[in-house]
Formats: sequence, C-alpha cells, structure tokens
Amino acid sequence: MPALVPRAPIVGRYTAQELALAARNHAMPLEALAWDVTPPGLHYTLVHFDIPRADPCAWRLAVDGLVAQPLSLSLEALQRLPSRTVRATMECAGNGRGHIVPRYPSMPWLKEGVSTADWHGVPLALLLDRAGLRPSATELVFWGADRGVDRGVEHAFARSLARAHAECEDVIVAWAMNGAPLAPQHGAPLRLVVPGWYGMASVKWLERIEAVDRPFDGVQQAHSYRFRRAPQESGVPCTRIRVNSLMVPPGIPDFYTRRRIVSAGRVEIFGRAWSGSAPIVRVEFGVDGVWSEAALEAAPGRYAWCGWRATWEATPGEHELSCRATDASGARQPLEPPWDEGGFGNHAVQRVAVSVR
Repeated sequence: MPALVPRAPIVGRYTAQELALAARNHAMPLEALAWDVTPPGLHYTLVHFDIPRADPCAWRLAVDGLVAQPLSLSLEALQRLPSRTVRATMECAGNGRGHIVPRYPSMPWLKEGVSTADWHGVPLALLLDRAGLRPSATELVFWGADRGVDRGVEHAFARSLARAHAECEDVIVAWAMNGAPLAPQHGAPLRLVVPGWYGMASVKWLERIEAVDRPFDGVQQAHSYRFRRAPQESGVPCTRIRVNSLMVPPGIPDFYTRRRIVSAGRVEIFGRAWSGSAPIVRVEFGVDGVWSEAALEAAPGRYAWCGWRATWEATPGEHELSCRATDASGARQPLEPPWDEGGFGNHAVQRVAVSVR
C-alpha cells in the first residue's frame, strides 16, 4: 500500500473543501426528530466517493474467500430468501466534528448526522451459512462499488466485521428502506446494515462479501474511523454508537443565525435519545445549566432511538437549552466535546440558544 497522506487538525474558517463536502452530503433537519422513522429524503447521507450507477437487474452479490460454496446472487434471488426488518438508528462516526476545536478537515458535521429507518433484507448469517464458512475464517470483508482516493490511497470503500459479530441475527443485507427500494444515495440496490454501530460499518452499494483469516488492513478499517488522541497513535476502532440525545429546537428560527425565538409561557420540548451499547434509562433537560428529569417514551426497537419530553416555563430573556442522556451501562453524555484527532465520536450535550419574548 502506498504511504498514507495525513491531514492535520485546523482552527478557523471552514475551508472550500469542507464546504464542498457539506454541500454534497446531507444532514437531517432537527425538526425531523418528530418522526419515529425518518423519511428517506430527510435521512442523513454521507457518500465518500461517487454514487455508483447501478442496474438492479444486473447486480450480483458475491460471497467468496474462505467458504465451502462460493455464491453469486442476483437481487431477485436474494429477495426470495427469508427476510427480516430491523429498525435502527444510524449515526455518522464524525457527527459533531464541527464543534471540536481544532477540528479535523473532513465533513463538518454539527449535530444532525443521525437518523432512524426500517431496513429490510436478508440476514447476513443466512448467506454465510449457505456459503459454508471455513473454520479458518475469522473476519468478513464487505466491499462496496464506490471507489476513490482517501489519505492519498486509491481504493474501493470496504470494511470488515469479526466473524462472531457478522453472524448476529440482526445484521442484514438490505434492499429496502422504510418499505421502499433503497434510493441511490442510500446504497441501492444493496447495502449492509449493522445495527448499533456507527454508519461506516453499514457498507453501501455492496457487491462482495469476502471471508478471510486475518485482520483486514484496508484504509477505511485500519487507518480511518479510529479514535485517536494524537496523529501518531494507532488508535481504537470506532464501533458502537456512543450515548447521545437531541431535541427539536422550540419556537421559530432566525433564518441566518438559526437562533430560536419563542413566546414566554409553557413550552413543550420533545427530543430523542439513543445508544448503540445499552437502552436509554434517563434523559435530563437543562435550562441555563440547571437540570431536571425528562419523561422517557418506550423505545420502538432494540436499536432505535426513544422519545423524551419536558415542559419549560419560559421567561423573557436569553436562554440556553440542553439535553443529556444516560444508558443502562452507566455511560452519560459529557458536557464538553471529548477530544479526538479525527473528530470522531463527539457526543457532548446539544446546546440551543433561545430568545424568549
């Protein structure tokens, strides 16, 4: 592999390259938190390279490598197999990067790189069983059809999962989202969905699953999507989604600043909370740094966000609202962004500036 070209964290104005990434990728408007399932057109998207032009009728999915019976399956053949639907909240590992100073030059997410969808497809474990994984197979590599250059290296986007996790029943090869065929930007005609993990694991435009007997060393696995305190560190892989929460900003926005404007009196606040590791057990609602308990709604699925509600007696003046979630493992959102060299995993509390009149 050629030498990797690193990028250093920066301070100050967003670069032209960052603005170009922000223009081509797509965040979820925070008012879309009102839906249990995010409409596909509002679901966040991150496309590393180009969206491949795919003909569903000609698409084939290969399952090969260390298997007893290599497979080559059409979309039609996959759709004849037993299938399941999994509701999952998906979040970009770089969500919140734009709030870290200095920041890593990449997609400058603020807080909106998260959404929830119903994904429908065939369990990955079923395909692996039909192919017959050999005992020596320890990882499954998922190859997408999108190709480009990152960190100075040309490659197809690819990620791997350890065999034990790949065989989990809720990991699926999906062809439908919210009851309709996948849209091009969401990986049509096939994508992997790994519930509970950051979005980079759910490889889009999936065309090959390769069983291997060694750790996969592709750029997006061994060098990117890793938590690092310093550039020279090998880092820890990004895997499960950290505990997080958001609220629907109340009132109406100022067009340019997005500052919220509300009338004095009782204001109902609604939001969502999620974690890839454990169920949400608590959400706190903050007004100017004073916290109170929010009311939790039941989660609509093991991997899906849950709703929360709070009532605010708004008094005239300038205020800052915030929310903070805790999951059953005891993990709780920090008040300030945790430092990460690549800008990954920022799950600090959301802060919403509000003018009450």
